[in-house]
Amino acid sequence: MAPPQRSPEEIRASIEQNRVELGSAVEKLRVEVVHLTDWRSQLRGHERQALVAAGIAGFLLGGGLAALGALAGGRRRRRRREGL
Repeated sequence: MAPPQRSPEEIRASIEQNRVELGSAVEKLRVEVVHLTDWRSQLRGHERQALVAAGIAGFLLGGGLAALGALAGGRRRRRRREGL
């Protein structure tokens, strides 16, 4: 069964309605993207988690640097003992 024929006016009206709906959807998407990429508001909304993550990162970084320093210091001491 063939779809019913639409008049040119009906087609234009449908196109215009689709254009309006698309414009509205694009604007909603733009607002959502701005909200999601606003790192300051995201940080304010997740302040506790960010502080915990920063503390863990600092602890790991500090421990990693200390471990590297200890390894380097241990090598220097061994070289001195071995007379190199």
